[in-house]
Amino acid sequence: MLWEVAGEARALLMLPAALTMQVAHPAVSAGVDDHSVFRTDPWGRGERSLTSLLTWVYGGEQAAAEGRRLQQLHKTIQGTDAHGRKYHALSPPYYAWVHATGFPVYRHAQRYLGRRPYTGAEERQLYAEWLQVGRILGLHDRDMPQTVEEFWPYYRRMLDEELEATPVVRELVTTSRHLPPPDRGPRPLRLVLGLLWPLLLPPFARFRRFVTIGLMPPDAREAIGLPWTASQERALKRFGRVLAVVLPLLPERLRYVPMAYRARAAHRAGA
Repeated sequence: MLWEVAGEARALLMLPAALTMQVAHPAVSAGVDDHSVFRTDPWGRGERSLTSLLTWVYGGEQAAAEGRRLQQLHKTIQGTDAHGRKYHALSPPYYAWVHATGFPVYRHAQRYLGRRPYTGAEERQLYAEWLQVGRILGLHDRDMPQTVEEFWPYYRRMLDEELEATPVVRELVTTSRHLPPPDRGPRPLRLVLGLLWPLLLPPFARFRRFVTIGLMPPDAREAIGLPWTASQERALKRFGRVLAVVLPLLPERLRYVPMAYRARAAHRAGA
């Protein structure tokens, strides 16, 4: 199921919601605040994060190497969070939460961006595959709920006891955050975007906030304290219906990011 979901264009819209849920944990927020380059190199950081995620799913033997690289990268990330508690990025409760956020976001977003919600069997399969991704990242089975039925009590406990509107959360969802023009892609496109960025940034910031909050599960949204109105809910449903109809009509080369498309094509050729 992850081969169908993770590299498809709709999944790109889900990533900000998962990231915001991750940094709603004070320890994760402190680690990102103290050690990430999301302010100074937002586009590069986003590209590297996406490449890493796609490698977990589509990378074959490279997936394990990517998991080891991430563990090595996070070994030195440690400090003190806003509540005065010591944190380390590889501490299982924090590392597991960062990973765990993907599953509820995929599940919730499917209700809007897909043709129908997942069935119970599909949710179990998706969760089993997400568990395998966790193993690739170096998480032990003892650190993760092993079934969907075990996941939801863990998830609700995290919402009730750990999550809050951290400074990084507020920074990610604000529409007034300074964001430089994209510095990735073909040079002519970058030049055009650079010229038009003062006009493009305000609607882009509003759209980013809209999908970040809207594609976050409502209970997580409420736990963090992010507002969401009935009119926004209706707009998200309309937006999702359009994507659910239009995107499946596109050629696979346009629906999937290049790494995912190449992996899927190579798999079919090998079969």
